[in-house]
Amino acid sequence: MLVDRQIKSSNRKSLSHRVAGILAGALLCAQASAASAALSDEQQLLQQAEQFPAIRTMHIAHKDQLILASGLHGGNPDAAANIKSASKLLMSAMVGVAIEQGLIESVHTPVATLLPDELPTKPDPRLQQLNVGHLLSMQAGLERTSGQNYGRWVNSANWVRYALSRPFVDEPGGEMLYSSGNTHMLSAIIMDRSGHSTYRQFNEWFAGSGARVSSWITDPQGIPMGGNQVSMTPASLLEFGEVYRRGGLTESGERILSEEWIAESWQPRTQSIYTDDEHGYAWFLRDLGGYQAYYGWGYGGQMLYVVPELELTVVITSDTSNPSGRSGYARSLHRFVSEEIIPRIEVAQES
Repeated sequence: MLVDRQIKSSNRKSLSHRVAGILAGALLCAQASAASAALSDEQQLLQQAEQFPAIRTMHIAHKDQLILASGLHGGNPDAAANIKSASKLLMSAMVGVAIEQGLIESVHTPVATLLPDELPTKPDPRLQQLNVGHLLSMQAGLERTSGQNYGRWVNSANWVRYALSRPFVDEPGGEMLYSSGNTHMLSAIIMDRSGHSTYRQFNEWFAGSGARVSSWITDPQGIPMGGNQVSMTPASLLEFGEVYRRGGLTESGERILSEEWIAESWQPRTQSIYTDDEHGYAWFLRDLGGYQAYYGWGYGGQMLYVVPELELTVVITSDTSNPSGRSGYARSLHRFVSEEIIPRIEVAQES
């Protein structure tokens, strides 16, 4: 009798294990099927993407699933890429964390109180009105350090001091004046307030999210360049976008950013004179395929798109040699996401 009970118990355990294995296999098949269904004509999509000579990699995540990771024109989807000004999104996120942790009081904190040692000898009184939010929204009012002024700025002895010494060409809170000097000041503030390199601090704050910076150049004072010359893998940038898409959470449910900060970051505050797209705290806003989308844009066509309504995140990296604005390439990528990627995701949503 005892033997019979042992045999029956063993059979029940064996059956239980087999059922568990079947269910696990079914779940994996379902996930694979869902990913496959989302891009059932993946090769056709890649052929469409290959029409852009500058494109190097493309990553797409839908409903927490990576459904495409591909290199194009010799691009390596696993290699770190210079994301250029798309890294301004990283600075925006870090300001959000710094405020949450009490390192910075708020977006209304005057920059002059945060960087008192970097002010000019005879500071313009308007520097007292300049705050953290103005730097994020590109409404500092200071002469730009980007565009034709970029070379003089990065060849200066002190990038932060140089940016703060630029003459005012508008009032703080005025029109959008896109300038990497603004986000570099934010890097200096975060480094001073946290006591750690911005590079190290980002990787520490975003540990567990899958987003990680591989390299980050520094200015003559050793401050990581806020908003340019940052390298990370496309998959890392995708995971960074996914944190925003999930409302500030990692895939495991760990909170990195508050929902309030994401809402503030995506609130339109000004408008680009070059694209007419609205701009929040480093994020651009535009309609893509009939959906509200938020995106970051780096020189050459380094793009991160987040479309929350579709649970969609897209990263595209490109050759960094040529501009993507005046060439029309960035607009073509917007069209590609609208007309090629989003319709395929819509089909997956319905299936």
